[in-house]
Amino acid sequence: MIALRQVRKAFGDQVVLDSLDLDIPSGKITAIIGPSGGGKSVLLKHMIGLLKPDSGQVLVDGENIVSMGRGELNRVRERFGVLFQNAALFDSMTVFENVAFPLEEKTKLSRNEIKNRVHFALEHVGLRSVDDKYTDQISGGMKKRVGLARALLLNPAIVLFDEPTTGLDPIICNAMHKLIQDTHAQFGFTAVIVTHEVPAIFDICDYVAMLYRGKILFYGTPDEIRASDVPAVHQFIHGELEGPLQFL
Repeated sequence: MIALRQVRKAFGDQVVLDSLDLDIPSGKITAIIGPSGGGKSVLLKHMIGLLKPDSGQVLVDGENIVSMGRGELNRVRERFGVLFQNAALFDSMTVFENVAFPLEEKTKLSRNEIKNRVHFALEHVGLRSVDDKYTDQISGGMKKRVGLARALLLNPAIVLFDEPTTGLDPIICNAMHKLIQDTHAQFGFTAVIVTHEVPAIFDICDYVAMLYRGKILFYGTPDEIRASDVPAVHQFIHGELEGPLQFL
């Protein structure tokens, strides 16, 4: 579904992605983990073309989006749903208006059809009777759910999650993970989750990619990463950070 080939990205003298290769399997949940500030969100933004690499290819269903113009890129982006770190809701809009926004912008559905779809999406993420509330009237966990409802509204083939549990307490964090797992099971989309929730994320993902020093240091199943004898991987997932991560 998504493949990155020899992707390099630098900001000034800082190389964030260093000839990185990664395959995201179709229909699975892949978690991207790694130290804070290591480029995980930068990597996610390359997958949807919000950032372009200095060199390399980003392939979505075999199409290289790096060389695409705006029109072609927008066509590919229609396959994506995105849940941003802060949910990216509009403060001036109600919950209903926030969720309805993609349908109003991209479809010619009637008002009644939009209403039905919005309510279906909200109910699917466990929200009812919140249509008229504004974002400052709901909790952080509810904002994430609203963002997820909006991300799923157009039935995307791929959903990108950028730190979906940031700012949530452990109980709500676990509930959000369960929600992602349940919505994935029902809709079957390809999911990519950038997260710092280790090892909790291992309970819901199929594959884990660890980004370290601009490269994918490890890729495998949750069981495989738990059993890894690579020192930097072991240090990171077990929280043994007395000093900097080490390769050897």
